[in-house]
Amino acid sequence: MSAVRKPRHYLGGKRIDPPAITGRETAADLIDSAFLAYNGARLREGARLLTERMLEEDVTVGLSVTGALTPAGLGMSAIIPLLEAGFVDWMVSTGANLYHDAHFGLGLDMHQGTFHVDDVELREKGVVRIYDIFFDYRVLLDTDAFFREIISAPEFQRPMSTAEFHHLCGRYLRAREDKLGLKRRSLLAAAWEYGVPVYTSAPGDSSIGMNVAAKALEGNKLMFDVNADVNETAAIVWSAKAAGGKSAVWVLGGGSPKNFLLQTEPQIQEVLGIAEKGHDYFLAVTDARPDSGGLSGATPAEAVSWGKIDPDQLPGAVICYTDATIGLPLLTAYALARHAPRQRKRIYDRRGDLMKRLQRAYMEQGRAHAAEAKR
Repeated sequence: MSAVRKPRHYLGGKRIDPPAITGRETAADLIDSAFLAYNGARLREGARLLTERMLEEDVTVGLSVTGALTPAGLGMSAIIPLLEAGFVDWMVSTGANLYHDAHFGLGLDMHQGTFHVDDVELREKGVVRIYDIFFDYRVLLDTDAFFREIISAPEFQRPMSTAEFHHLCGRYLRAREDKLGLKRRSLLAAAWEYGVPVYTSAPGDSSIGMNVAAKALEGNKLMFDVNADVNETAAIVWSAKAAGGKSAVWVLGGGSPKNFLLQTEPQIQEVLGIAEKGHDYFLAVTDARPDSGGLSGATPAEAVSWGKIDPDQLPGAVICYTDATIGLPLLTAYALARHAPRQRKRIYDRRGDLMKRLQRAYMEQGRAHAAEAKR
């Protein structure tokens, strides 16, 4: 009887033979050497996808942020360093993350707490809880007052995209940081400095939107132009691809920001009728599963059916099923250790030009369809 042939195709991966952990490893070294299987391996694959492909100079990286990440300090510890290094070119966030980000830029305190607590007592004591984060109720009132004050200024008295709104807010937050002697506290201030546009897919669904609505009762003219948000984000992706570059999406959590980040491709293909194939790279850190049918857990393979992800690029897609408060710091540490800073694309400064390019492509496509219909 002939010897059974080894299935070399399946056994071609590296042997699992890690060195012992010594305690002297950097985070990046630990990911490379000890994250060898299960979601540890997915995080390692995501880290290498990020540093080896997504951070190439011709790739435009969009980041979506859900979950209460800024209250936990991750705006300061992770997202601001990513912006400084040029590793994130544009963002979509929940309004809540941006509202809580402002606390830090205003010099207001958030505290480590516990989830083993009597919430009725917290309410009586004027303490607000986000799971195991505590802060004084005055933090909300002071932040509300800040936003109501700045949106009363003349430059806010008109319709604008959420990116323009957040850019103006970032300028005011940087001024407040400077006055208080603070450094690198607010990601909105950092986004303003580095020309990173920050969008909110549901601007009314946060305390920022609530304060804008309250000022409208007084006759304030600020309105969020959601049409501009949809078209500007599509223009960012279209211009990157049309110029011969690539588009990468980095998803933290899920929710509406994830969809808003990904829907740029259906907007280009399905709605505007411009030929495109989808985003090139997909990296997600989420605890949402696909079997519930929700968008938060939808896989990149499912996104292919919508035109959101280029099917030829599915090998360049990774989902790591873990809490973003675990995955984001590790991925940030890995990226900063393994990749040199990139030249910042300053997409915010180029929004007008990008919109003109998209509009021109859309109009040309319409004329082509009209000419074809006449034949």
